[in-house]
Amino acid sequence: MTSVDAASGRGRDATPGDGSPTVGTLLELDVGPVAHGGHCVARHEGRVVFVRHALPGERVRARVTEGGEDARFLRADAVEVLAASSQRVTPPCPYAHPGGCGGCDWQHAAPAYTRELKAAVVAEQLHRLAGLDREVAVEPVPGDQQGLRWRTRVEFAVDERGRAGLRPHRSHDVIPVEDCLIATRAVVDSGVLQAEWEGCSAVDTVAPGGRAPAVTVPVPRGRADRRGMPVPTVRERVTTPTWSGEFDVSARGFWQVHVGAAATFVEHVLRELAPREGERALDLYCGVGLFAAALADAVGPSGSVRAVEADQRAVVDARANLADRPQVRVRRSRVDREVAMLARRGGTTDLVVLDPPRTGAGRAVVRDVAALRPRLVAYVACDPAALARDLAYAREAGYGIRSLRAFDAFPMTHHVECIAVLEPHPTSD
Repeated sequence: MTSVDAASGRGRDATPGDGSPTVGTLLELDVGPVAHGGHCVARHEGRVVFVRHALPGERVRARVTEGGEDARFLRADAVEVLAASSQRVTPPCPYAHPGGCGGCDWQHAAPAYTRELKAAVVAEQLHRLAGLDREVAVEPVPGDQQGLRWRTRVEFAVDERGRAGLRPHRSHDVIPVEDCLIATRAVVDSGVLQAEWEGCSAVDTVAPGGRAPAVTVPVPRGRADRRGMPVPTVRERVTTPTWSGEFDVSARGFWQVHVGAAATFVEHVLRELAPREGERALDLYCGVGLFAAALADAVGPSGSVRAVEADQRAVVDARANLADRPQVRVRRSRVDREVAMLARRGGTTDLVVLDPPRTGAGRAVVRDVAALRPRLVAYVACDPAALARDLAYAREAGYGIRSLRAFDAFPMTHHVECIAVLEPHPTSD
C-alpha cells in the first residue's frame, strides 16, 4: 500500500449502510477511466465519484472532498493506493499531493502515460459531443524537461502575509512554495518566491523568449487600486524552420505559456493551410497578431489578412506588431459580430484561423465562418470539449476534419491543445 496523503489527516471510514458519504468520509474505490478535468471516474453505491491523484485500474482509499446526500456526484482525493498502476511514479514536486498545490493533475504518472490519458480524453469528447470516432496521439512539444520547466508565465497567488504561492484544487487558500517545477528556471530565479508582496492579491512573473530577464508585475489587492496599474511589455520571439517573428506583448496579456508552443503551432498551421500569394485570410481571436503575421508574410503584399480581437490591450499590441505589414487590417470587435456582418454582406475568404478562448467559438461563429466559404479552416483549441461541440456545428455547416493533431502544451496538467484543420465536403470524419 502507498500513502499519497501524508499531511491531511484521517476521515471516517464508510461501510455499507453507513448512509450517504459526507465530506471527510473515506471510501475504498476501484478506479475506472480517465475523465476530462484531471481526475478518474469511480462509483460508490451507484453514484459517480471523480477521484484525483488516482490512475485508471487502481484500487484506492479516497477521502470525499465535495458532495453530500443530495449531490449528483462526489469529488474525492486518493489518499492511499491499495493496488497501484504500473504507470504510477513518485511525484517530482513535493507540493503535488492531496491538499497540496492544485496546479498539476498528473505528477503521479509517467510523462508518456499522461499523454495517453489526454488522448483518451480527446477521443471520448469527440465521440460523446461530436459523434466522431477518431484516435489522436498527444504529441510532446519541444522545450520542456520531461514535463518540467516549461511554463514561461505564472500568476502566483499571494497570502495575507505577502508570501507568493499557489492554490490547492478548487480552493481560495494559498500555499507558499519555494519552487514550481513546471515554471522555467528564469521564472523561479526571478526571486518572486522569496520576495514579500504586501498589499497584493497576486504577482505575475513572465520570462519572455530570448535572453531578456523575467518581469514581475504585482497585482494590488483592491480592484480600485488596479485602475491605471502600470503593466510592462515584453518581447517574444518565435522561430520555426520556415518562419520567424517578434511580438511585443503585455506582461499580463495572452501568450502561449509553453516555451515551445507558439513556434510549434505556427509551423503546423502554415504547413496545413499552405497559404498562397494573393490569398485572403481571416485571423479570428487574433490576440497580439501571431498567426496574422505568419499569414501576412505568406500571402504577401498582394494578399490580405483581416485580424479580429475584442481585447483592447491585445489590439494595441497587435497593431504595433503588424504595423510593417500593410496587407493586415486589425479590427477591434467581437468575433461573433464581425463574422456575422461579413456573412450578411456575402463576403468570402480563402483561409481562416480560429483560436477562441476555452469556451470555444460557438454555433453562430462556426456557422458564419462556413458561410464565408474558406477553402480551409485551422481551429486551435485549448479545450477538447469545446472543440468537439464546435466540430459538430461545423459538420452541420458542411465542413469536416481534414487533419487533427493534439499537443502536450501543458505537461503535468489535464490541459491539451488541439489543432483541427477543416475543409468543405469532408472526405472523412
